[in-house]
Amino acid sequence: MAANPGFQVSLDVKGRSCVVLGGDGEASDKVDRLLDSGAKVTVISPTLNDHLRKLTATAKILHRVRLFRSTDAQGCFLVINTLRHDQDFSRSLYELAQKERFLLLASDQPEYSTVMLPAVAKRSHLRLAISTSGVAPVLAGKIRQDCELLFDEEFERFLEWLAVIRDETKAAEPDAEQRRATLREAIEGFKLNGTIQYPQAWLDARRQQQA
Repeated sequence: MAANPGFQVSLDVKGRSCVVLGGDGEASDKVDRLLDSGAKVTVISPTLNDHLRKLTATAKILHRVRLFRSTDAQGCFLVINTLRHDQDFSRSLYELAQKERFLLLASDQPEYSTVMLPAVAKRSHLRLAISTSGVAPVLAGKIRQDCELLFDEEFERFLEWLAVIRDETKAAEPDAEQRRATLREAIEGFKLNGTIQYPQAWLDARRQQQA
């Protein structure tokens, strides 16, 4: 497929109505990310896995026990379609999104999406978005896992400390440039160091290319 770097933004879904189609593990992952962002989530699926059933039982999400209807998109900000195996449905949902002007993410179907979802490494307030422009999503997921190991509990405490300094500086220092200087001083010396270890399959392929 052709690479599509997209335009990376952070959507404000807090308090907004979002719909997830599907009830398996991938749907669970998308629901958790939406809830973490403060969205109001409705899951539409005839069946749910255990995690989604628990979220339904505790009223953290709303579950509609059926297939998607076009009226479900009314007043909706974002629809996430995790159903990959029905191209006709994905196409019709994409056409509906263009007509009704809601955002649509179709898993592994960029041609039927109006937005893309990068892999996200999380630690405390940090959100590190990782994208391979759609050409290698499995690699993006692996980089996410490695980054979450890199940003450890010590980093979390460091980030919380910076947040306190920022709040105290905003309250005590009226000059914006001086506030920025204080915050730059607080992170002086912070640096990421790392190496990349490539798989043997790639090393073998590179040697063949160079031969």
